[in-house]
Amino acid sequence: MSKKGILLVNLGTPDSPATADVRRYLDQFLMDERVIDIPKLNRTLLVKGIIVPFRSPKTAKLYKEIWNEDGSPLLFYSRVQAKMLQERLGDEYHVELAMRYQNPSIASALANLKAGLVESIQVIPMFPQYASASTGSVMQLVMELVSKWPTVPPISFINSFHDNELMIKVFAENARKHHVESYDHVLFSFHGLPERQLLKCDHTGSYCLKNADCCQTLNDTNKFCYSAQGHDTARLIAQELNLSKDQYTVCFQSRLGKEPWVQPYTTDVLKKLAAEGKKRLLVFSPAFVADCLETLYEITVEYHEEFKALGGEHVQLVESLNDSPVFIEALAGMVK
Repeated sequence: MSKKGILLVNLGTPDSPATADVRRYLDQFLMDERVIDIPKLNRTLLVKGIIVPFRSPKTAKLYKEIWNEDGSPLLFYSRVQAKMLQERLGDEYHVELAMRYQNPSIASALANLKAGLVESIQVIPMFPQYASASTGSVMQLVMELVSKWPTVPPISFINSFHDNELMIKVFAENARKHHVESYDHVLFSFHGLPERQLLKCDHTGSYCLKNADCCQTLNDTNKFCYSAQGHDTARLIAQELNLSKDQYTVCFQSRLGKEPWVQPYTTDVLKKLAAEGKKRLLVFSPAFVADCLETLYEITVEYHEEFKALGGEHVQLVESLNDSPVFIEALAGMVK
């Protein structure tokens, strides 16, 4: 019986927390023309001459803090999600997992689907909100690789699932475990992007960043905007938890370089809330479907310590979707 191929793709992780493996990961990641979208010569000089040599040892130390007996948490949970989805979908489907950077590679996963004689391939980039640097990069590489096949099967892509009802319910339920009402404020901290990448998504050239509220609601102009989709995700989770607008803030973490990135920055929001006397913060990171370095270390450790130094008491991470059966139902719904 012919099967339908499903390709789940997450961002990636080093093969180990060793500096050499982290260096290879960062090199492949940051040399992607969609991640650092500047001319190739400038990107090469910046990445290979400055960022990777200096950042690799520091990043390796951070990975060692979150690495456990199962290895990389991101890869571990991604494998669990792929296994659970395969079991949920049954024998009519062939599910493969890939990472955009490092292993298992997209090329190897596509080769497995090809060898499995699938009749079609559906690609699900595991990023709830669309961004050129994540979902767009996955789409581009898949199309480049498959375009070289003598026979190209029907291929489809999930562009985003920022408003998926079941995903929203999982995030909300994870928050309830921490007794949301016991916190002074809630943060929705998304991974950051340079502002120039948002501007490129505005095909009109006259809407993006022209006013402070351009991302607050989705419309035809910003429907593919990462920030606007992020605000929509936050609004839906807040609605599920009955949070008013003054009870939560949308912000962005993980900047690189000196040019403007999407704002407000999470670090600035922490300072503002501490100055207002807030003591306990509950933090979502809804750009990720599995806990990783950005959640397990940047939020749980760095932001917690930073907030305490400012006079706060506690920063609590809301766990990601990880091995939630309800999230697997959400994926199955996208497939079917």
